[in-house]
Amino acid sequence: MLLPLPILLSVVACFGESVLGKIIWDGRAPLSFSALQLDASADPYLTAVKGSKAASLYTHLMGNDVTATPLWLDRIHPDRPFPAVATEQTLRVFIGNTSIFVPGQGTGTPQTGFRRTELIAQRNGSASLLKPEICSGKKAFHFSLLQETMKPLDLLHEYQVVFVEPGDGSHAFGVQLGSPFTNPTGPLPSKDAGHIKVLAHDLRVLYKTPFRDDTWHNFAVVVDWDQSTLQVFYSRNEDELRSVTKVVKNLSVPSGENGMGDFHFGVLKLPLVNANDPVDVRGDVVHHGIQEGTVEGLMFSGVFIEDLKNGLSVGNKKVIHVW
Repeated sequence: MLLPLPILLSVVACFGESVLGKIIWDGRAPLSFSALQLDASADPYLTAVKGSKAASLYTHLMGNDVTATPLWLDRIHPDRPFPAVATEQTLRVFIGNTSIFVPGQGTGTPQTGFRRTELIAQRNGSASLLKPEICSGKKAFHFSLLQETMKPLDLLHEYQVVFVEPGDGSHAFGVQLGSPFTNPTGPLPSKDAGHIKVLAHDLRVLYKTPFRDDTWHNFAVVVDWDQSTLQVFYSRNEDELRSVTKVVKNLSVPSGENGMGDFHFGVLKLPLVNANDPVDVRGDVVHHGIQEGTVEGLMFSGVFIEDLKNGLSVGNKKVIHVW
């Protein structure tokens, strides 16, 4: 159940011209964005985290075939979500048995335990140049998720689909689907496998909601890097974002540059434990375990990062202050 907005949130803008907070990185794919740009790893996406084939074979630009979340559409009438004008296209992200990432620009050890396709926020061809800006002050990481019903995820597995990843491989915050990896493997699917779960750095579940089909699930995760706190905002389809958690501490995330990370979204599928593997490697999810090799996908839109000095965008041209 959505919580009411805290008293300290105030609406500062509505209706009229398009009003948003200060967007410091915009990952909403323009209607003109092409497969060639994906293959070239052109801004705003670094597309290196994928299998051996071209990036556009793992990430599909949906054009007008799948409407992006209505939360950010330009409404013709401010008090009604439709009709509206689309300004972005949905991204359909797939994994399959070729989705084995080789780090180190192809010189490292193949991550054969994972199947992964991810888009990473970058500016001027560099994710590292963007990192100090998105990992300082108070920022909101916006994203919307839609089920891929033709090639659905296998909820017996764990999926990590949105996260900020510092250099130690942890996640400052993360979004999880499916059944969390355990060694030895517990009952599958897990009780909340069908939920979207927003996790803190220490893997506490801050918020979860059923992952309904035919529904855009909209999120903004507010990260205060100076105070080491998190807060989650959520809505469905055209509904405006509302707070669904209080401000909570995220103290286990490393401080300073060690806590900074790249912003990823996509599909990272963890394996199941392989009982035929030696006991000492069964927990090495990066390089060992069972992957069935099925083609699976997830859809994204409304992905951007916002500086909250000017407030938090909640949809329908409204901005609220988050104190």
